[in-house]
Order: sequence, then structure tokens, then C-alpha cells
Amino acid sequence: MDRRKFLKDSALASSLFFVPSFVKAFESIATEKLGYKRLVIIQLAGGNDGLNTIIPHNNDLYYKARPRLAVTKDIIKLNDDLGFHPSLAPLRSLFDNGELSIINNVGYPNPVRSHFRSMDIWQTASGSDEYLQSGWLGRYLDTHGKKPYNAIEMDEQLSLAMKGERFNGIATNDYKVLYNTSKDPYFKNVINHHNDAHLSEHNLRYLYQTMIEAKSSAKYIYDTTKVKLSQQEYPQNKFAKQLKNVAQFINSGLETKVFYTSLNGFDTHANQPTRQKRLLSQYADSVSAFVKDLKRNDTFEDTLILTFSEFGRRLKQNAANGTDHGAANNVFIIGKNLKTAGFYNNLASLSNLDDNGDLKYEIDFRSVYATVLKNWMGVSTEGIIASNPKLLNFI
Repeated sequence: MDRRKFLKDSALASSLFFVPSFVKAFESIATEKLGYKRLVIIQLAGGNDGLNTIIPHNNDLYYKARPRLAVTKDIIKLNDDLGFHPSLAPLRSLFDNGELSIINNVGYPNPVRSHFRSMDIWQTASGSDEYLQSGWLGRYLDTHGKKPYNAIEMDEQLSLAMKGERFNGIATNDYKVLYNTSKDPYFKNVINHHNDAHLSEHNLRYLYQTMIEAKSSAKYIYDTTKVKLSQQEYPQNKFAKQLKNVAQFINSGLETKVFYTSLNGFDTHANQPTRQKRLLSQYADSVSAFVKDLKRNDTFEDTLILTFSEFGRRLKQNAANGTDHGAANNVFIIGKNLKTAGFYNNLASLSNLDDNGDLKYEIDFRSVYATVLKNWMGVSTEGIIASNPKLLNFI
């Protein structure tokens, strides 16, 4: 195969070599078997307003700070002080059944209110003054990963959270498209010429290895998932499609430990009520269908679902009937046999805010991650979470 033609004429080669948009795969290594427990991450991108998600319905300060924005009708009261936004009604049964733990006031010291920087902090498990190039789940895979499909993100590109120091997970928003793409004659052409001299060079050798892994993983995912297609009815939206695919992967017995999903649009600086209502409905309806799907296939017990957003919103409403970037927020943990179901802790004081008028954090988000790694995934946090945070008691 002519090297110049190989590099110049193939758009697929270029996309794989520089920024693989349809798949991210890491080189395979022989490591220990991962086990069976699975973690599903849901990222609410944009900074979801936690105070209108878990509503302090008995707190006058909440209503005074939000004369137009506060939720006043149809609040789903969960106790004397806190309740669900009405759109979260589908999650009520999870709360009542002890399958939902709500952790309030989650954040980190010296909070950053930039979307990109705060998301990097959450995805890498770094401090606010620390810049890391690998994600916490990627570092988990570095040590405990075995196959490229041990971690899958339901998107076209891979989040920093899923990028390790040596390995990455796979990113695909449609496993059927992934499989069909891997069958492109180009793959076979390159693979058949992998012994050519020019492929011995480091970068091209890595490209070849990546393509082999991509093709193998795509076939494995496609063939395995065909065994158990979902019979559960899901809402008609992109986020629900992500969760439906994840359910099919889990119920088919795919050897995947980590699934990463996201729902975008929570940057509600203006006209927040309508937009957040719609997004929370998508979230709750989709998660409810997802849990039902797992339960009917007896896979819910071995699945833990973690929902986070990069920061909360300001207590006071702004002039555009929205809220500005805040700090501490709530985290949802959904699973069977939780040690602390319901409210893990109380909401932080609305009369003792930080200098920016935001809720003060009380629980470091890295403690949430460390607890998941130690008590759910069954691994040490060493080399994954550097700060050695205190473990919590929700699982």
C-alpha cells in the first residue's frame, strides 16, 4: 500500500488518527477480570438549578429570593422541608421504595463558576487549582480495564471523565452505526496491509491497533446486544435513546463496567421555568423507563445510577427570570439496597451563603466518587482519586 495514498486519500484514517469522532478505543492489555457491578453516570450539563429540583417548600427565604421563579404549585412533598419539582413525579416510587438517595450540598472548595472549568473539575476529580489531563473513570480503566468496551459513552465524542492516562473508553451514540462503519472496506484494506513497512512507525502502528480494537469491539457490542433488545417503552427523546441503548447493553450481558450519558440544556439564565420543567420531565420519564427495563430483566440490583451537574444556581433569581451560576448542588444515587435512602443529609442553610450568594458545599464530590469506587466497584481509590476523601454511607 502506498503510504502517501494511505494518509491523503482516506478521511477515515485522518479522523481515527487525530480525533476519533465515532469511536474511542484503548489498547487491550491483560488485567484482572472486572466483575459484574455496573455504574451508569448521568450528567446534567449546563448547571441544573438544584433549588428548583429539590425544593425547600417550607423556607420563606427561598420564596423571598425567587418571587417569580420559586415553584409554588404541585410540589411533591417528600418530608416537612423538601420536595420534588412536579416534573420529577416518575421518581417518587424510587424514593418511597428506598431506591433513591439524594445527597445535598455537594461541591468542592473554592468553587469555579465557569462551565468548562467546573466540568473539567468534576470529570477529572481535581481540585479547583489543579489541572489534570485524565478523568477519574479513565484512571479507573487504566488499572482495572481489560477490553475497549469495558466503558462506553453514549455520544459521538468521549468526555474527559472517560479518558485515562493510557487508555480511553468507547464513544458511540448508535452501536448499529458503529458496527456498520467498522465493516467499511477501508478497515479490511488497512488490516490486510498492516505488515507493510510504513505501518511499523509508531503513529501508524497505533492507528492500526486502534482500528483493530474498534472493529473487534463494534462486532462484539453488536452481536451481543442483539441477544436482548428492549421491550420497555421509552419516551421519544435523545436522552431516553441513550438509556435504552444502555439497558440493552446491560440486559444482554455486555462486559461493560461504566456507561456515561448526558442531558444538555440546563444553563437557565433566562426563562428558566419552562425549560427546566421540560428537561426534568425528560430526565425523570427516561430514568423511570430505564429502571423498569432493568427490573424486568433482573439487572437493576447490580446497577448503580449517579446523576450530577457541574454546579448549582444562585439562590436569588435574576432579572431575566432565570438564575446565574452557583456552587453546591444535589447528587442523585439510584440503586437497590442503598444504605441511606431518601435524603442523605439536610439542605444547607439559605441564611448562611457564601460571598457570591450561593449555597455552601458540605460534601466534597470526590467523597461521592470514592464511595462508589470502594463500596460499589470494589476497588481502591489509590491512583484514581488523589485527595483520599472521606467515604460516605449511602452504599
